[in-house]
Amino acid sequence: MVAEISIIVDYMAKVLVIDDDPTMRLVLQRNLKMQGHEVTVAADGVQGWHFAQELQPALVICDWMMPGMTGLEVCQRLRQSSELATTFFILLTSRDQVADRVQGLDSGADDFLVKPVDPSELQARVRAGLRLHQLNQDLQNQKQRLEDELAEAESYVRSLLPAPRRMGEITAEWVFVPSTELGGDCFDYFDLDENRFVFYVIDVAGHGVGAALLSISVLNLLRSGSVADVTQPAAVLALLNRFFPMEQHKDKYFTAWYGVYDRRSRCLTYASAGHPAAVLWHGQGMEVLPGRGLAVGMFPEVTYQTHERVMPPGAKLYLFSDGVYEIPVEPQGKLWGREALHHLLATGISPQALLPKIPRPAGGWPDDLCLLQVGFA
Repeated sequence: MVAEISIIVDYMAKVLVIDDDPTMRLVLQRNLKMQGHEVTVAADGVQGWHFAQELQPALVICDWMMPGMTGLEVCQRLRQSSELATTFFILLTSRDQVADRVQGLDSGADDFLVKPVDPSELQARVRAGLRLHQLNQDLQNQKQRLEDELAEAESYVRSLLPAPRRMGEITAEWVFVPSTELGGDCFDYFDLDENRFVFYVIDVAGHGVGAALLSISVLNLLRSGSVADVTQPAAVLALLNRFFPMEQHKDKYFTAWYGVYDRRSRCLTYASAGHPAAVLWHGQGMEVLPGRGLAVGMFPEVTYQTHERVMPPGAKLYLFSDGVYEIPVEPQGKLWGREALHHLLATGISPQALLPKIPRPAGGWPDDLCLLQVGFA
């Protein structure tokens, strides 16, 4: 049994007491109310679980041994509920063996009170539990704010992407799935004039809003017309390398693939800055286009090499970031890999049909998934 105390805590909290002993319920209720808390009592585990869902208390004190639903079962249900994830759970028990405590902790209990309960210990454990609950609640709120900010940034990045082109001499289709932390993938395409079509993909190293902002800065620069000659891929990449040194952008650099297609000659001129090689599909099969180079921003005065390839009628060119194939899969975190991606691209598959065939990690995409398909009639 526990004696009554009359010390008031710093703030009032919702506390749920679950015990099949009416005397214990009454004494705990009185002491907790004297501490300044809003207390609800339940006579068994089933009723306690119902009250927990309804009230969402900050702290639960629950007897271990009860008919119907034990304290461990109540605890396990709380831990499976996202709404009660931060609720502090104290297991009330007459057991004081190490094995019993280990079993309770494994079930999700945060602390223990051993019968008979000492009033000073009750006060101390409740106050400590509520401090931890408040800390967890603050962390949850911060996490939610961060997720909201990332979702807003994702929406903005997506609004900047070009609309698909499904008709005409040149078509363009894509899939873009941001990572759980938002990455720095971005792409664009446009008609420079009646003969030339420009398209590119960039991938900023790292994640978060900073990576997204850098990719947007590159996108806006290329769209602004400030680049001297957008028809020269190697010169464009060299200019970006001078404009975006990593030491001025919190050590962030990016890979890029930039191409210009001339309708008259059907010639594609392109250059790569450390970006995954483009894949060309046509009637004779699939080929990986050459082109490497150093990433943009890593070293000053880098030069880039220009490549050319005539596009066969009906060809499809695939551009993508490494997030499309560097995906951990079981067992032991093995990566899905570029070879597996190429095997699918060899069929001339559309981006929309490809997406369901890419393995999705249980914890969400570790990196942005970006794939652009440009078709040439």
